[in-house]
Amino acid sequence: MTMGNGTVSILLGDEYDDALKEVLRTVLVQMGAVRVAGEWGVGGSQELETLLVEVRGERVTVEAETFVGLSITGRDEVVGEIDRRVKGLLEGGRR
Repeated sequence: MTMGNGTVSILLGDEYDDALKEVLRTVLVQMGAVRVAGEWGVGGSQELETLLVEVRGERVTVEAETFVGLSITGRDEVVGEIDRRVKGLLEGGRR
């Protein structure tokens, strides 16, 4: 989803997919991501975990929300690269 000003949000998959979360974590470490902030909360039956990281001078938000999924939001170039790397690692693991 494009949000204007070169900002996009990509749904990577299910929020409960531990393998996906681990691959995303690996990609962020490989890209030199630095944690800026993080929050966790529960509202009724929904849980929301938000992580703000800085990657190559750009802020990227990672959100895991019940019934929504695991998503990343930020500048299209950085988010696109994260998405490609995550998909590449996931595909490599399925061979």
